[in-house]
Amino acid sequence: MKPKTKPKNPLLWIFEPLEDDPGYFLRKLFSFDAAHLDNRLYLAVSGGEEPWNGLLVCTSREHHASIRAQYPQLVSHEVLGKWLYISQAHPEFESVAVDLAMMARRRDPRLGVVSKARMR
Repeated sequence: MKPKTKPKNPLLWIFEPLEDDPGYFLRKLFSFDAAHLDNRLYLAVSGGEEPWNGLLVCTSREHHASIRAQYPQLVSHEVLGKWLYISQAHPEFESVAVDLAMMARRRDPRLGVVSKARMR
């Protein structure tokens, strides 16, 4: 009997703009794949059932209004309300996800939270 292999997260393409950044590393965070830059957690993706089917923007509540003014498609996540979320089902998901990955790459100060994950 072959061991079961978990399918690869279908949303990992969002992190492609980060992959050549020397500060980037990917780490599992519960059912998410989480993108870290310089030991800060910036974005997390999951391809499960709602509300775990999209992109989480790791930020503090003080930045929600500013980020949502720029991306009104984002909502506070219904379970992890400290972070913003866009569902993969949203018609603008792809363009917003790419923009947010580029914001993370530029180290936008509104994005990212201190991570306890250690760099490999």
